[in-house]
Amino acid sequence: MSVGLLAVVDDILSAALKASAKSAGVVIDDAAVSPQYVQGLSPARELPVVGRIALGSLANKFLIIIPLAMLLTAFAPWVLPWLLIVGGAYLCFEGAEKVLEWFGFHHGGHDEGGRDEKRLVLGAVRTDLILSTEIMLIGLSNIDPELDFWSRLAVLAVIALAMTALVYGTVALLVKLDDIGLRMARGDSPRVRHTGMRIVRSMPGVFRVISIIGTIAMLWVGGHLVIANLTEVGWHAPLDVLHAVEHFLEPAGPVVVWIGDTLVSAIAGLALGLVIVGIVLVIGKAFGKNLSFSEGHAAAAEH
Repeated sequence: MSVGLLAVVDDILSAALKASAKSAGVVIDDAAVSPQYVQGLSPARELPVVGRIALGSLANKFLIIIPLAMLLTAFAPWVLPWLLIVGGAYLCFEGAEKVLEWFGFHHGGHDEGGRDEKRLVLGAVRTDLILSTEIMLIGLSNIDPELDFWSRLAVLAVIALAMTALVYGTVALLVKLDDIGLRMARGDSPRVRHTGMRIVRSMPGVFRVISIIGTIAMLWVGGHLVIANLTEVGWHAPLDVLHAVEHFLEPAGPVVVWIGDTLVSAIAGLALGLVIVGIVLVIGKAFGKNLSFSEGHAAAAEH
């Protein structure tokens, strides 16, 4: 019996590794997006907040995504593309908002909300829901269809635990690198102290780069989600354009094709996100909230 159990566990772990391999890009995106949510917090609160976001991510996967994915796959598979389109559009909206912030536009109350841990965690968990949904659905689509219900469920559970540990373990390491650098800077060895100071001085730049990568990742993943799933619901033109770009770049090699695919998806995501931001602003104005670039500059000047 123990040999049979070990064989089943081995099959589940192997299936989980194989199914999760194609979602590696989204995992990288998730790890790049998440650190920006703890920027500006006191060092003592960074790990607790990362922990709360990780718990929220597990709740997303085990209480929402996995049950919903299993049910919809069994009874209403046609709903899944629409859910992914909505999720992708939300990522495009968030990414476009952040791009506008680079140019001085700030959503009303955004800065204040960013310092409130409860709102910060809720915002991070909401974004994680979209990215985790794609991770889990990609995993589900690559599971051997011959596996029974419980085996597929076990594979998804392994993917959920492994991906959450990988993403938020990486995030925790990133946000504590400056503390590690400070401890090294107080060491006895001159070489260790010098390395520690270099780590501390480089961290603001590292987080700026991570923030930019995270924003581009939102637009890329969101744009690609929308493009790919519009095909599933009957509109093939966006994906045809993407395939035409890939075909044009194919002689230059797979790396150039990937860059072109990413760039087209990100541009499409930004365009869609800006449209959604415009709609949100019009609705906000209708309710008496008049937001503008000048307001963003004023807010930045106050800080």
